[in-house]
Amino acid sequence: MNDVRALDNLFESLERIAPEGYRTEVVEGAVFMSPQRDTSWEITLDIVEQLRTKYPRTCVKSDVRVDYPGHLNGFASDITLVAEDAEKTPRGLWSCDDVEFVAEVISKGTAHNDYGPKKAAYALAGVPVYLIANPYQGRCHVYTEPKEDSYACELRVNYGTDVDMTTTALGLLIKTAHFPRD
Repeated sequence: MNDVRALDNLFESLERIAPEGYRTEVVEGAVFMSPQRDTSWEITLDIVEQLRTKYPRTCVKSDVRVDYPGHLNGFASDITLVAEDAEKTPRGLWSCDDVEFVAEVISKGTAHNDYGPKKAAYALAGVPVYLIANPYQGRCHVYTEPKEDSYACELRVNYGTDVDMTTTALGLLIKTAHFPRD
């Protein structure tokens, strides 16, 4: 059985058993279910509202499955921005080739995924800008210039300071003044 079919079957099973209010992802074949926390939701909504000042609603996605390179990688990122001309695949999913920006809000139990295998998969897919908001550190990490399974550039910005991504493919300034901390 190929990875795509295995991933589809796994998600079909998970949809039947996942509790309401949990985000389900498969990272390198391992299943992760995370409850939505207030802190995570507030940061996610803040970023979405800022993205909406520049991008159409139809391009901004949250907790929507996108399959990425690597073995059994079906991510439901906190925020995914797809290109305006993007269309769903015949399987009804967005293609990672159309992803222009991803943001993840760190949870203690899955932080290793966001900084490790997910970052590598985003880079392999050529996602131009990857933002991690870490409410435990009170800091954002911005990764740009994907090269193979990593990013050539990293910017760290403390909460309260604007994240200047105007020179990146995102072309936007993200304000962090109201990002809550855990």
